[in-house]
Amino acid sequence: MRLEKPRLDPLEIDEIDGEVRARFGDGKILNIFRTLAHHPKLMTRWLVFGNHILAKNSLSARDRELAILRTGWQCQAEYEWAQHAEIALHSDISPEEIERVCQGPDAEGWSEKEVALLRAADELVDDAFITDETWNALSAFYNKQQLMDLVFTVGQYNLVSMALNTLGVQLEEGVQGFPKS
Repeated sequence: MRLEKPRLDPLEIDEIDGEVRARFGDGKILNIFRTLAHHPKLMTRWLVFGNHILAKNSLSARDRELAILRTGWQCQAEYEWAQHAEIALHSDISPEEIERVCQGPDAEGWSEKEVALLRAADELVDDAFITDETWNALSAFYNKQQLMDLVFTVGQYNLVSMALNTLGVQLEEGVQGFPKS
């Protein structure tokens, strides 16, 4: 974690705006949401976009999670990594592949499609641009909507990583962060 303690403490359940709290029902509310609840209007509007990226995206769950994990790694957003490493396990990604994401697109074992996907995530995080070479490689595997969803997925999780890192959102108790080498 970049910060050892939060800059904004997560709100207690009874401190969260009733309308925001209602979105989560009686379930556990993660630290990210308890922190973002400091700004209910922002959180409510952000959740609409985040829901598209996470649940209505045209990418396969596997491809979406590989892109998110690589973005989280590149941004050194340990909270993001931890949450999506768990989601990745339910998205046809093995524990070994999750660890390999840290090595990037040049690690052995990735398919051509996965190399292009991971390279695109790196390019977007590093330069806010996908090169022609990577775009052409991606175009062999993805349609126009999927290409757009990839750009917006990396952008969404780059933004989320910035917020998590800067606000100091801490891991939930018992959640594993970055792989220990």
